Amino acid sequence: VGTTTRRAVLYQEYVKGISASGMQSNCGFDGQINACWTHKISRLDLESICSAGFLISVIHGRHDVIAQLSHATRLAKKLHPYARMVELPGGHLVSHERTDEVNDALLELIKASTSKISPYDWTNLPKKSSGWNITPLTRKSSPEGSRSSVMTDIIGRLQMFLLFFFGLFMLAFEFMRRGVSRVKPVRVNAALT
Repeated sequence: VGTTTRRAVLYQEYVKGISASGMQSNCGFDGQINACWTHKISRLDLESICSAGFLISVIHGRHDVIAQLSHATRLAKKLHPYARMVELPGGHLVSHERTDEVNDALLELIKASTSKISPYDWTNLPKKSSGWNITPLTRKSSPEGSRSSVMTDIIGRLQMFLLFFFGLFMLAFEFMRRGVSRVKPVRVNAALT
């Protein structure tokens, strides 16, 4: 933007926003945690999206520890054949870390949409069976190394399990901390005896 880099502009706006309003309020934080943990998309919603017929890019950072890559992959598979999975080296703010790659992926989506490409030519996901995808715990051995894929799935689920319990612990800790800070000590005067 002129002689200023995009990163500097974003940083200035971020600092200006924090200076004006402070960090995220406790109410806002609670709402965000609730939205993250209770968000669900129904099968009817997915069918509605697919029946609209537009192409979709699911863009996600490989190293995102907040919203795991497995969730993005699962969403893309549920939106098959309309979705294309775009994994980028980055974290939770991959759109800020890999701006050029995100923009390229979006330009590809726009070009594919205007050229009326078939969803089956657009997707980079394997053909899916009918119904919801269920990840089996055991798979047949194949030369591609599907056993390592099973291990990756198990490790990803274990990681999510641990993050879930860590989040519960943090919520309980924050609840107790707030409760203790609200309790006001009672002043006791010296007894007259």
